[in-house]
Order: sequence, then structure tokens, then C-alpha cells
Amino acid sequence: MLDDKICELRNKLNKSISDGEDYSIIYQISVELDELIAKFYENTMNII
Repeated sequence: MLDDKICELRNKLNKSISDGEDYSIIYQISVELDELIAKFYENTMNII
């Protein structure tokens, strides 16, 4: 589930960059993606 959200947001970020969207939008998506990745690693470490 979290993996899917990360992939979707990564695709959204890549599209925003390639479309030349405003930097503030790209930055916001990047921050959201970083937070999801951090949650993913946190969950992974709790499993181990």
C-alpha cells in the first residue's frame, strides 16, 4: 500500500518536473514523497 503511494507520488513528481511546473509545486510534492519514504523505512525497520 505504502509502496503504491510512493510510486504514484514519484510519477507525479517526475511529471511536474518534465512539464516545467512552478518550483513551489515541485518542492511540495518532493517533501510529501520524502515523508512517505521515511514512513516506509520506519515500517521496514519495525518489521526487522
